[in-house]
Amino acid sequence: MSSPPGRRARVSSPGTSRQGSGAREEMRRRLKDLIEANRVMIFSKSYCPHSTRVKELFSSLGVDYNILELDQVEDGANVQEVLTEISNQKTVPNIFVNKVHVGGCDQTFQAHHNGLLQKLLQEDLAHDYDLIVIGGGSGGLSCAKEAANLGKKVMVLDFVVPSPQGSSWGLGGTCVNVGCIPKKLMHQAALLGQALQDSRKFGWEYNQQVKHNWEVMTEAIQNHISSLNWGYRLTLREKGVNYVNSYGEFVELHKIKVQQMEKGSPGVLKVVAKSTEGPETVEGTYNTVLLAIGRDSCTRKIGLEKIGVKINEKSGKIPVNDVEQTNVPHVYAIGDILEGKPELTPVAIQAGKLLARRLFGASLEKCDYVNVPTTVFTPLEYGCCGLSEEKAIEVYKKENLEVYHTLFWPLEWTVAGRDNNTCYAKIICNKFDNERVVGFHLLGPNAGEITQGFAAAMKCGLTKQLLNDTIGIHPTCGEVFTTLEITKSSGLEITQKGC
Repeated sequence: MSSPPGRRARVSSPGTSRQGSGAREEMRRRLKDLIEANRVMIFSKSYCPHSTRVKELFSSLGVDYNILELDQVEDGANVQEVLTEISNQKTVPNIFVNKVHVGGCDQTFQAHHNGLLQKLLQEDLAHDYDLIVIGGGSGGLSCAKEAANLGKKVMVLDFVVPSPQGSSWGLGGTCVNVGCIPKKLMHQAALLGQALQDSRKFGWEYNQQVKHNWEVMTEAIQNHISSLNWGYRLTLREKGVNYVNSYGEFVELHKIKVQQMEKGSPGVLKVVAKSTEGPETVEGTYNTVLLAIGRDSCTRKIGLEKIGVKINEKSGKIPVNDVEQTNVPHVYAIGDILEGKPELTPVAIQAGKLLARRLFGASLEKCDYVNVPTTVFTPLEYGCCGLSEEKAIEVYKKENLEVYHTLFWPLEWTVAGRDNNTCYAKIICNKFDNERVVGFHLLGPNAGEITQGFAAAMKCGLTKQLLNDTIGIHPTCGEVFTTLEITKSSGLEITQKGC
């Protein structure tokens, strides 16, 4: 019995009389209609042997498919150009399965061998969406956009319970609204204030009284945040993701309830504070708490208990396996709510993107949580990558480690007369693995920028000898890591005695 032949798809050209962006958008729409309307859509050329191999593969699997032969349609070159914009692939065959871009010939056969193709071919029409994301933070948005890129129908639910003042966040999660972005911008404001003080020592003279206007700064920062909120909404719309500013809650397996909570008027908080130096207790009722310590995982009121998802009862965090899967197979978690993983925006973005690719058959790659760099944007920045000294001792034992460290004095601080024993550099090396660097720590100006580069080196297996062999850029703070000599075990003094 012969295998089922592929059906020929048609796409009419808008014609040479229609030029410019309008014709191009019409062509894009027609191609997307073909991708969405057909279970298997192959963009091919009749004479291409790689295209023939792919067609034979689907025929051997008994899977019907649709073909558009680009060498046999009007304006085929332009069709292929628009197809490149859609798929980011210039060559044929260009294959889509259930709206997911599989790739070319080699990628399709690879997907067949590892089982991803079979998974993609299993249609599931019982649900309204292929993916629903609860939480519009960095990880959720990354996952949603990647799933949409792969042709999936996606919904994002994002709603932040208003503060007692009645204020709420825009789309983007902690990082954009109250985390990394405003934090770094306010950090920059503080650095500028310090630079004003230092400038007199560098010859700058000014008579006008310099003062800081808090309202001007906060308005400028909030305007930037609002532009980011809007940008995220626009991107989701362009990718066809259904964004709903509502609270999402599980009601049963594969079913989520959506509810438009009212912001309401400012409420009040009862605050109880106990002195650390005595038995005194202060109690009061306030509209706003100006200082809070710590963060809470918002996982207890979204119905996870109704579908059996386990959480850490103390922290509210969610345990997952190495592919971010919870104990309930179709529920996954990424970002700050993960138990035992870094609470960092780039980590969530990477995990979200890779999760979407695994879920919808584009890749098997997992998120790598090892040697993730980070920075604390305090007035004197702290950057690190890898293990702390305490954790390294726990993992490798103290006798197997060598710790190199020093205090240093940035050149920019010398003329300004700032303390010459404030900045600190340290690396932790595994003595029995070619002195490989397992921990990197820096306290100093621009620690974030410096740490980013050394993190890439650590991914490549950075050793102490490689640092010794690297010529430093003088005069910079980063060069201190190319000249580290004093070990903690030597007990030698690391304070700076002069210039």
